[in-house]
Amino acid sequence: MELLGQRWMLRVIWELAPGPLGFLELRRRMDNCSSSMLSVRLQTLQDAGIIVKRPDKSYELTARGGELSRALEPLWAWSERWSRS
Repeated sequence: MELLGQRWMLRVIWELAPGPLGFLELRRRMDNCSSSMLSVRLQTLQDAGIIVKRPDKSYELTARGGELSRALEPLWAWSERWSRS
């Protein structure tokens, strides 16, 4: 849980949930996150076994990361529902 409390971690998982993305695309989607911070977060998630860097240099969720993403879906749905009000 400590890992998820770090800034940008949930957002990276959210962005990778639909499928693999390269660093530049992730950076574009996370416009308030610096490149250096994104690099640190990606490495931390790799070290934790949540994501993997593919041979084509894109990042994707591992089986562990996919399970985590599915567990977080209700939280994201709640956030979407209540952020509109």
